[in-house]
Amino acid sequence: MASRYPQAYVDYLVHFHGDRDYFECHELLEQYWKEHPNSVYRVTWVGLIQAAVGMYHYRRGNIPGAVKSLTNSLRNCDKGHLRDLGIEAGLWLERLEGVRAKLQASPSASYQDIDIPLADAQLVERCERRCAELGFRWCGPSELDRDELVHRHTLRDRTDVIAERLKALELRSGGR
Repeated sequence: MASRYPQAYVDYLVHFHGDRDYFECHELLEQYWKEHPNSVYRVTWVGLIQAAVGMYHYRRGNIPGAVKSLTNSLRNCDKGHLRDLGIEAGLWLERLEGVRAKLQASPSASYQDIDIPLADAQLVERCERRCAELGFRWCGPSELDRDELVHRHTLRDRTDVIAERLKALELRSGGR
């Protein structure tokens, strides 16, 4: 039986709750979003991506970046779509708003993980199984001492991204 949830979304949840690799969450769901531009959930996918980006910035201490991403996430997450995706929509949006409000009120607030409240027990079971396979602890804390997790974007090879941007720039400028 095929799952009603795309594998990229399940993987997003596994990384969000398992190893707390918010950068990977962003990468996985962004790729899926780009590959499925006509998805009924396209704006909510963006909202979930922005939530992961917000948490990544928050953990790194980039409070303006976190607030901006969380604000955009709140704007893009549709309650009906979240429910369709097995999320307790109201509670999730309250949690996001709570983090955003805390950061706006106290930009030096220490980092705390949040979990996406899932309403679908089968989805939770599927994610927990995958976490176990990967050696992750479901809903465990972020490993704040792991630079490759906390500062991942600064440590990755960006050669292909830079090459693509240069190619696009050249195309826009007419090859001049």
